Amino acid sequence: MYRWEITRAALAQRVFAIVRGKTYDEASATADTLLSAGITSLEISLTTPFALEAVTTLTRELGDDAVIGAGTVLDATSARMAVDAGARFLVSPSLDASVIRTGHRYGVPVFAGVCTPTEIVRGLELGADALKLFPAADRHPSWVGDVRAALPQAPLVPAGGVTIETAPEWIAAGAVAVGMGSALSEGDRETVAKRAADLLARLADAVPEPGEAGALDPYGD
Repeated sequence: MYRWEITRAALAQRVFAIVRGKTYDEASATADTLLSAGITSLEISLTTPFALEAVTTLTRELGDDAVIGAGTVLDATSARMAVDAGARFLVSPSLDASVIRTGHRYGVPVFAGVCTPTEIVRGLELGADALKLFPAADRHPSWVGDVRAALPQAPLVPAGGVTIETAPEWIAAGAVAVGMGSALSEGDRETVAKRAADLLARLADAVPEPGEAGALDPYGD
């Protein structure tokens, strides 16, 4: 698939799960629980031991049934290693031109980390496929609407502190998707399944209000 097709697939549910574990087995179990719950897009954080092996295994086993990416990609070296491992997209908490260049060189979209309007514009100039607003915990969803009034072309993906309750608010404010970690994956399989179903239903119903800047969705239908 082309980069834009991968980006659309990765953000289709308006959420991607962030998997971070203390061990390979813990991360694999979390990923399996999320995928079984119906989440089709997730990133394996490179802070997880043997994260690249997890990316390779999941990508090989799932094929086109899910979009598996690598997260916490900080430099060109780790970006290339993640691509070689089979990552379909790269996510970074920071804005690094070499990560974007490396991903694009091999046809892999990059969701670069931003925190200010200046970084958002710089990310757009560098060609980031989406912009991870991180951390989102110290922002209110209305911030997205305010920023997109001036920068409606910015595909923002809040992450870091997003909850089941606030996720629809971010989408309604104009975010194209949200990234969620333990707020989505914590608990046993039954708990996660119910939470994921509730979240997906809420996100499907969350739409920017007519006339708001957020009504422009670069990856929507």
